[in-house]
Amino acid sequence: MDVKTALLNRKSTRAFLDKQVSIDIINEIIEQSKTAPSGVNTQPWQVAVLTGESKNNLCNKFEEAFRAGDKGSMDYKYYPVEWKNEYKERRKECGLLLYSTLEIEREDKERQIDQWALNYQAFNAPAILLFFIDKSMEKGSFMDYGMFIQSIMLSALEHGLATCPQAALGEYPDIVRQELPEFKDKLVLCGLAIGYEDKDHIVNSYRTTRESLESFVNYYS
Repeated sequence: MDVKTALLNRKSTRAFLDKQVSIDIINEIIEQSKTAPSGVNTQPWQVAVLTGESKNNLCNKFEEAFRAGDKGSMDYKYYPVEWKNEYKERRKECGLLLYSTLEIEREDKERQIDQWALNYQAFNAPAILLFFIDKSMEKGSFMDYGMFIQSIMLSALEHGLATCPQAALGEYPDIVRQELPEFKDKLVLCGLAIGYEDKDHIVNSYRTTRESLESFVNYYS
């Protein structure tokens, strides 16, 4: 698969087949992705791969917290405190497109909650990757981490796998640290659902839009 095809075909998958992913394949994907660049070669990534009972236990605790009304608190601010109009509109469009694809009405709060709860189950993917970073690292390392995670997603696509990067899996960092005490001194960045796409599920037909170059690129000569 060439880079152009991978970039155009990568998407956030929200329904997966009940089919296990080989740890050997996951290791190969991470092995390839660790070549991502990082400032002065710091390589700030630390990864936990969860499958089976470990994955289910963690995800069930996430969902229990969510349904109990615990809104969680990430180790850092992922979203702005105040949304500028252009970002607010894109956020709104993103949600409306998802719910319209699933035919979930605005008034149907129960189905909306059930759909959101799937975030904490990693959309029933057979495996999740959780990403950690030392608390001493600064914003530059967050940029490095983004390149590493994108590399994982593109490599996964070449291996016939689908992914969904998820801030939601970092919303309950205390639960993560309780379940994975070896990371108790680390900052929880986010997670990634990984598995085989359920191509028959309508939710995977959902696509967000992208802005034209004219809206965000300036040229100088």
